[in-house]
Amino acid sequence: MRVKRILLLEDDQAIAKNLVLLLRAEGFSVAHAATMRQALELVSGKKFDLALVDIALPDGNGFAACTQMRRSENIPVIFLTASGDEASVVTGLSLGADDYVIKPFRPRELLARIENALRKAGRVQSTFAVGDVLVDTAGGTVRKDGKEVFLSALEYRLLLAFVNSPNAVLTRERLLDELWDAAGEFVADNTLSVYIKRLREKIEDDPARPRLILTVRGIGYRLGGGYAAQ
Repeated sequence: MRVKRILLLEDDQAIAKNLVLLLRAEGFSVAHAATMRQALELVSGKKFDLALVDIALPDGNGFAACTQMRRSENIPVIFLTASGDEASVVTGLSLGADDYVIKPFRPRELLARIENALRKAGRVQSTFAVGDVLVDTAGGTVRKDGKEVFLSALEYRLLLAFVNSPNAVLTRERLLDELWDAAGEFVADNTLSVYIKRLREKIEDDPARPRLILTVRGIGYRLGGGYAAQ
């Protein structure tokens, strides 16, 4: 699977540093520009799958940057800004932006919005196989042996966490963040164990001897079962 390239246009160095670290930890390739001029030079020389664009820039604004980027390469754009007024949101979306994220934001929320924008643009696979379980993220369905498996919102979000990081060991803290984002409220540590158990009961042949959601003692869980993007 090709590594997705993200252009980050952000003049705040502290914010940019944290975002670069976050995105690279999630497997993205990231190029950072602090000015509109730098961003347009990068876009003219390289191909990107998505752009994260701050609106307030030292040599212009994100709206102008978005317009010029789309002239040379039609890539998904997500605006990052501290301005949440309605006029700014409408302007950004009318320019064709795919999303608008107001600072401060939770890292997991931003990553989910990035994945959604990439998926809508057809730049990520939407169907994944984990053993005999088929996950269709475009349709929001899960099938086992050809039969649909009905998951709750939290169970589905938990499964997506594993599918989106197939080669990683996911700590309990990371998974709790995923469930918190989906539920919109605090999720306790013992709740994670409950949802892991419920998910295994629905997708494993033998939940007592799991092959798909594996326990890594003292750390968390990882995906097993022969993962493949379709």
